[in-house]
Amino acid sequence: MGKRGFARAHHVAFFDAMATELPDDYAPQEVNHLTLGYFAIGGLSLLRELDRVNKDEIAKWVLSFQVHPEAHGDEDNGSFYGFCGSRSTQFPLPNVKDPCHNGSHLAGTYSALTILKIVGYNLANIDSKALLLSMKKLQQPDGSFMPTHIGAETDLRFVYCAAAICSMLDDWTGMDKLKAKEYIFNCQRQVTDGGFQGRRNKPSDTCYAFWVGGVLKIIGAYHLIDHCALREFLLTCQSPAKKIKHSAGALDQNTYTVLITGLP
Repeated sequence: MGKRGFARAHHVAFFDAMATELPDDYAPQEVNHLTLGYFAIGGLSLLRELDRVNKDEIAKWVLSFQVHPEAHGDEDNGSFYGFCGSRSTQFPLPNVKDPCHNGSHLAGTYSALTILKIVGYNLANIDSKALLLSMKKLQQPDGSFMPTHIGAETDLRFVYCAAAICSMLDDWTGMDKLKAKEYIFNCQRQVTDGGFQGRRNKPSDTCYAFWVGGVLKIIGAYHLIDHCALREFLLTCQSPAKKIKHSAGALDQNTYTVLITGLP
């Protein structure tokens, strides 16, 4: 078998298409629209092809998903004041007092800030005080994070999102770093195929090359990764159509194609 190569031109064309209009097959993922946008824009940026998109229009679109407190002091009312992940989760605040109708999500917030940073928007214009104060309440006693204030599963994806948000805003008041580090090291495990698991007894997945690798990079422990083994695992997940899948036998998705960022 010949040496596997990275099909750059195919990936550029794929991300360019995804940044313009998502195929019908992505309709069930509407709740993750902002995150899917991040994967497309982020992929183009990594491949040095960002000039293909209108940066000002993208920034305007992203900012329209931000949730703001209705009144002074509301940032401490238990809701999370970040970014909604899609229009279907973006409920109008006027006359809606039920906190469940605030659809802010940690992954959507990470995606929003990352897109804004990629396209050159000044993050100093973001209401970071309300965002970080409310985000800190999502951290659990074991150091992990829930993605929303109404509860959900906790794992390394959301620890990464919280750490990246604090890093981008240059303000670490949104999390307890010591607790987060303890949680990360309690989860650390690179399996024999070279990939990473997100939880015990879960198959290796390309997405955790991103989540785990990203957290280790932020906290200064990136040297612990077996880079050659990880690269080989990621390339085994490249499909005949030159897209990256979450595992060797799965379907193509832009969600996983952007995880070429895990290639050492």
